[in-house]
Amino acid sequence: MKKHLTILTGGSRGMGLCMAQQLLKGGGDLLCISRQTSDALTPLAKASGATLLQWQQDLAHGYRVSTRLEHWLHEQVVQRFTSATLINNAGVIGRVGPLSNAQPGDIEHALRVGLEAPMQLTAAFLRATENWNCERKVLNISSGLGRRAMAAQAAYCAAKAGMDHFTRCVALDEADKPFGAKVCSLAPGVIDTDMQTQLRSAEAGLFPDRDSFVSLKANGQLASPEVAAARVLAYLARPDFGSQPVADVRETNLQ
Repeated sequence: MKKHLTILTGGSRGMGLCMAQQLLKGGGDLLCISRQTSDALTPLAKASGATLLQWQQDLAHGYRVSTRLEHWLHEQVVQRFTSATLINNAGVIGRVGPLSNAQPGDIEHALRVGLEAPMQLTAAFLRATENWNCERKVLNISSGLGRRAMAAQAAYCAAKAGMDHFTRCVALDEADKPFGAKVCSLAPGVIDTDMQTQLRSAEAGLFPDRDSFVSLKANGQLASPEVAAARVLAYLARPDFGSQPVADVRETNLQ
């Protein structure tokens, strides 16, 4: 029986972990690439008959990870799969504060994990699967902050804005190919994750928008990671996925 293959970064916690859990329940093949592995995924894979691989890799070293991924994809039996999908979900938020306070290493890390690695992984995935006779998709998890500037978040905003724009470029590349991949950079909405906790805990003097993040939590406006994951995967499954290279789940009729 043919299966769906999904490659997911940042699948060990938050929305990424919830996506991994929901994907495994579908019984496909899942490769998770994260700094840490998750013991919670193994019993789910066994129960559903899914194939699970977990690579413990630091995406700050995107060259190494993308090279390993490309080699691994070349070793796969293509006929096993009815589709192949890459989900670039991993991202980091550095120390909150103005750019003038940021250390060079912090900026480098944020851009390597949030922008460089997704580009390298996307290139490796598309190159290795170009002749696969199945549907191929790339889903980049973006953010509203890639489309709206925010003080004290220059590196994160820049990484997500870059993700949006490189996705637009890849969409043009793939549209010119007979069987090009479908690509989309999707903002998942505001989610109750560790990132939100970090923003709410920031020093008010360094983060002018701190109160707005506190308000989101207090007013119950944050989606749970489980709900956000379900919305993202539902968008991925839409027949018109890729028709908009940059999208937002909040601008759809997904519930």
